[in-house]
Amino acid sequence: MVSVLVALAGGAGAGARFIVDGALTDRVSARVPVATLIINVSGSFLLGVLTQWGFSHGSTAVVTVLGVGFLGGFTTFSTASVELVGLVRSKRPGAAVALALSMLVLSLAAAIAGMAFTRALLSQ
Repeated sequence: MVSVLVALAGGAGAGARFIVDGALTDRVSARVPVATLIINVSGSFLLGVLTQWGFSHGSTAVVTVLGVGFLGGFTTFSTASVELVGLVRSKRPGAAVALALSMLVLSLAAAIAGMAFTRALLSQ
């Protein structure tokens, strides 16, 4: 049953990513794919929140469905990879490296921040 819920949540996450990406792309004009960066960083923060909550409540099924399913569908590793290749092909390897490093560092920081935020919230 959990696998079916993960699949459904993954579809919902992909749909949410499509909507958010479209809204951000329409509003932000940039020479690099900023929407993907924002989606991956916000998804990492939410996964940090969810994971810390799951540690505190022992809800592995909820964390699996929402984390692996929804947030796995929402965040965009494959899209980020294709966009980075596109930057390299358009003779902008510096932009590709900067974006890749930014995405990695900011996503890790966001996950840590999400966990710390939730830990602090739960300890009150």
